[in-house]
Amino acid sequence: MNFLNAIILGLVQGLTEFLPVSSSAHIRIVGELLGMGGDPGARFTAIIQIGTEAAVVLFFWRDISRIVTHWVKALFGKIPRSDPDARMGWLIIFGSLPIIVLGLLFQNQIESTLRNLWITATVLIVFGVLLGVADAVGAHRRRLKDMTVPHGVIYGFAQALALIPGVSRSGGTITAGLFMGYERRAAARYAFLLAIPAVLGSGFYEMYKAIAHPCLEGATNCTPEIFGPAETVVATVVAFIVALFVIGFFMNYISKRSFLPFVIYRIVLGFALMALLATNTIAA
Repeated sequence: MNFLNAIILGLVQGLTEFLPVSSSAHIRIVGELLGMGGDPGARFTAIIQIGTEAAVVLFFWRDISRIVTHWVKALFGKIPRSDPDARMGWLIIFGSLPIIVLGLLFQNQIESTLRNLWITATVLIVFGVLLGVADAVGAHRRRLKDMTVPHGVIYGFAQALALIPGVSRSGGTITAGLFMGYERRAAARYAFLLAIPAVLGSGFYEMYKAIAHPCLEGATNCTPEIFGPAETVVATVVAFIVALFVIGFFMNYISKRSFLPFVIYRIVLGFALMALLATNTIAA
């Protein structure tokens, strides 16, 4: 059953990582509904996100390789520092700092308190409303070439809010971008690029901890992981395959349509989760 549950959670991760609906919230909720006897865990969630970020790297490979190449060339003075791709490299670096710092400072809370489903339900609704407002009032005029360092940092703090399950990494950063007047596609594109260092860094860090400091049977200072290495690898591979299709769909969708369906979904899911918690159908 653990392999089947891992496949289901990998499918959920791949389907929801890039939609502004919070993949970590869905992993948390589906994990409870599968009756596994507990939260799949922040470590499992972080590791399987490596699969979805690998899909981003593959999908945006040309952009990523160009940004990295131009950033290195500008660093050594071979091209102007004002080069758009070199600037984007710096913007991604500065935008990644908030989630790195806050993730390390509040690691214990992220892995425990903030995974309470009452918090998840609340932020699903609140940030769903914020996404709807941002989409409605945003100017939708700015493009990535118009981005400044302050805007990049604001994006970064918005991404850091996704440390709370229910906020959504893409949803938080896209909402910030829309409020600052960026086009839907531009906001989503930068959100995906910005997520790469943070998600891969978090995933590989959690993988290192799982190998270097395993929770041995009978230990009193840790909680054993529900999924072992084999199940985690299976979930990661499934997430990668599904995510490849979802990225293309999402980028095409937001080029022509609003975020309203995602806003409605978040609000409905948040209230449905509250109902399940209030009736003790699932545990917080």
